[in-house]
Amino acid sequence: MSSQTFPRAYPHGDLQEVLPDVFFVSGTIKMGGPVTMLFSRNMVVLRHDHELTLVNTMRLDEAGLAALDELGKVKHVIRLAGFHGRDDPFYKDRYDATVWAVDGHVWARGFDNTKIKAEDGYFQADRYMTDSTELPIPGARLITIDCKAGEGLLVLDRDGGIAISGDALQNWSATDEYFNVPAKIVMKLMGFIKPHNVGPGWLKQAQPDLSQVKSLLDVPFDTVLPAHGGPVVGGAKDKFRPAIERATAKL
Repeated sequence: MSSQTFPRAYPHGDLQEVLPDVFFVSGTIKMGGPVTMLFSRNMVVLRHDHELTLVNTMRLDEAGLAALDELGKVKHVIRLAGFHGRDDPFYKDRYDATVWAVDGHVWARGFDNTKIKAEDGYFQADRYMTDSTELPIPGARLITIDCKAGEGLLVLDRDGGIAISGDALQNWSATDEYFNVPAKIVMKLMGFIKPHNVGPGWLKQAQPDLSQVKSLLDVPFDTVLPAHGGPVVGGAKDKFRPAIERATAKL
């Protein structure tokens, strides 16, 4: 690993196998501003032939990295959400992983990724993905949603359909141990703390194509593994349907 400085690891839980060869870990993200807010985020790890693909990366501490290494060799990183990605450079440096990102993604501080070009960001992907890109995971495909920041849904054709989401689909049914008090108050007021939700901050900041959001109901999935909130294993589409219909009611 190089001497380059990366964002530090924040508190997180253990890697949990939610479906065969599909692992989920929750931890902390820090958002600065007038008041520092800490809240939860998730990373998904997919294993195939002893190779690992990290989706929605979150830097793990040394014990977490040791547990990750026991699962297999990290080969790929996939960035789905335009407002995420701060830990992608860490995994690129540590494992020489191939970094995949939705076409148009920019690595920038804060929300500046809607204002600058990709080549002006602090990091660039090895591969940029569209809906037609052949992915490094068997039976996986990307569904993109046009918006200011760029957003993708990774769908695995197995177990009734597994949808891994960035900021679009969230499932914060309650605040958890990774929230500090300001985040608990502010994010409840802003409508984030709801089960089976379309991300309210994402709708406002990214301004997605609502017709494409609605078309997610045409995608076969029974499980949602979100970047924010708990996993929804079984019956996921029906659980998210009301929120998707509310978010796209103006169509």
